[in-house]
Amino acid sequence: MRKRLITSVFLVGLLAVIGIVNNLYLTKMVIAFIAIAGMFEAKKLFDFNDERIFYFLTVLSIGAVFINPIFVGIIGILSVAGYISFYQKEINNISIAFYPFLPLMFLIGLYINKGMAVLGWLIVIIALTDSLAYVVGKNFGKKFIKIGFCNTSPNKTWEGVLGGIVSGGIAGAFVGMFFYNFTQALIISFFVSVASVFGDLFESYLKRKAGVKDSGNILPGHGGILDRIDGYLFGAPLMWAMIFAMGSL
Repeated sequence: MRKRLITSVFLVGLLAVIGIVNNLYLTKMVIAFIAIAGMFEAKKLFDFNDERIFYFLTVLSIGAVFINPIFVGIIGILSVAGYISFYQKEINNISIAFYPFLPLMFLIGLYINKGMAVLGWLIVIIALTDSLAYVVGKNFGKKFIKIGFCNTSPNKTWEGVLGGIVSGGIAGAFVGMFFYNFTQALIISFFVSVASVFGDLFESYLKRKAGVKDSGNILPGHGGILDRIDGYLFGAPLMWAMIFAMGSL
């Protein structure tokens, strides 16, 4: 518990510094580092076995600091797919290009196009969804809906999931009013909140299949990088797409 608390304080402080400094290259470099560390952890979850792909995507992640990240993400996916087909490699080796490499390229793209404030909006939605899902689930789980949310994550309850989505969606809508009207902000916040739930669920499924409790141990008391960003890996691309669909990118 002590390690978890210390790590939490450190992470919050780090995010606060990055947010206050709001330097374009610093922020992109931090996200690029997260992408590299996340891919390193994902190798274990996917039983990935081609280091050349990992090193190639590592170079592209660093390149995203200086080049359009969406372009970098597309090049990454297409290049890895081409390499796998040309050399008849295991199709599983494309896995880390899709998760977490590509979603984090969208996160950088979201920051470049909409600024640090929108990343703050994203954090509010996903952090509240996750936190309130835990609180509501712990206090009211299976009191109204007797079945669990799904077999992939037995501890998740419908009450917790719905409580998290409602909380994240409504709170996000009020924050989002700084950028859009209430209806637009509510729609974006609601769907991003739902996406974050399934981002968490997807990582739980990967860990279950790999037979591990955490994706890594880089964060004492919290596990790995992927354990902390799973919701953002689904939420960030969806927020980017919805904002793009509204003609704001």
